[in-house]
Amino acid sequence: MAKIRLVPAPLEIDFEKVVPEREEAFEREFQRLSETDDDPIGQWLKLAKARGETKETDPVLLHLLVELHRKVDQLTQIVKNEEPERIALSFHAEIESIGFEHFSLKEPLLERGKRYYGRIAMPLFPKRDMGVWFEAQGDRLAKIVRMHERDEKEWNAYVTARERIMIREIKGKNRG
Repeated sequence: MAKIRLVPAPLEIDFEKVVPEREEAFEREFQRLSETDDDPIGQWLKLAKARGETKETDPVLLHLLVELHRKVDQLTQIVKNEEPERIALSFHAEIESIGFEHFSLKEPLLERGKRYYGRIAMPLFPKRDMGVWFEAQGDRLAKIVRMHERDEKEWNAYVTARERIMIREIKGKNRG
């Protein structure tokens, strides 16, 4: 078996072991977290792009404007005391390190060989929860078995960014 390369990453995850009576609810939430079930402003933007209404608009400015609209929606939800629908999951843990297909928890909370569903709070722009299905390789090590395509791209970019940070820190220590 090839050595698994992990880099330190300060992430958090809520998760639960998959059992038949909860699997459908997990799948429904997983699908809701996907980009295909975007918020209304995201759907509007996709339709506008498909109709060619955005081709003369600065894409960065448009993206920032959409995110500003989402923030206003988020603030409105907070003021109205509306929470996004999320399934209550049994465990909350800190992720110690990540790789392209794996992650490791700080605490030994997993049962080897069992499947889990989880939500990882990603520190990306825009900040959001990423749905993930994973299998325990040990009591702390997990192998990601399913993630949405967009989430996978963002996860891989985040792993790469964490690797770069680690390399810069090592170079800085070697110079000092």
